[in-house]
Amino acid sequence: MLALDLTKLTAGLEGYGWVFLRVSGFMLIAPVLSSTMVAARVRLVMILLLTLMLAPLAPKVAPIDPLSPMAAVTVVQQLLIGFAIGVVVQILFDALLLAGQVIANTMGLGFATMVDPNRGASTVVVGQLFTILGMLLFLAVDGHIALLSVLADSFRWLPAGPEGLTVPQLATVVGWGGKMFEAGIVVALPAVVGLLLVNLALGVVSRAAPQLNLFAVGFPVSMLLGFAMLMLSLPSLQGSFERMLDESLAVARQLAGGH
Repeated sequence: MLALDLTKLTAGLEGYGWVFLRVSGFMLIAPVLSSTMVAARVRLVMILLLTLMLAPLAPKVAPIDPLSPMAAVTVVQQLLIGFAIGVVVQILFDALLLAGQVIANTMGLGFATMVDPNRGASTVVVGQLFTILGMLLFLAVDGHIALLSVLADSFRWLPAGPEGLTVPQLATVVGWGGKMFEAGIVVALPAVVGLLLVNLALGVVSRAAPQLNLFAVGFPVSMLLGFAMLMLSLPSLQGSFERMLDESLAVARQLAGGH
């Protein structure tokens, strides 16, 4: 009969199990790394490789009985820590999608949608454009390396154990969701202001020439000028993205126990 050696099982949890759980929670939501465009087998290999690399760097923790309630609490905490580190940066990409939605609706392209494989729903093409540009910028400025660095340091700042994220820290993660609307409006503001002026001008024209078919003339004008505003506002996207990325990484460090 196969006997279960709890000593070996406990040693395995101390060495690799808790690290594996935190990395798994991180990979569930981390930008780019959690994309459905990355095959599930590739993500699993990445989780195992990160576990093997980070486990030797993690400090030793007190033994925990794998069949005790404390072990169940520790499992939940490790998943929550990894998830929280990833989600505060993922919100940045949701903000870009929101900015694209606002711009598209203002310029009359709200009907132009396509299926987003990441979210399993239809999103506007302008939002997809902003999301793709955000991913390229994220990789270009080594955002993925900085995020993995926060994950690695989290084992030193917040060792594995039942004491993990507190209620105020969880409230910080929830409150950070409001940052999505603030950041989205900041990114979309230049184009939206320009399109608002265009709509005001079209309103004046319609009052001066009531016989003019505003829908026939205004729609193509709004769309053409919307594309022009979009092209003029894209250069400022990098600065806004980098600033918001720095803020997101700072919140992730704070959640992981750093300063």
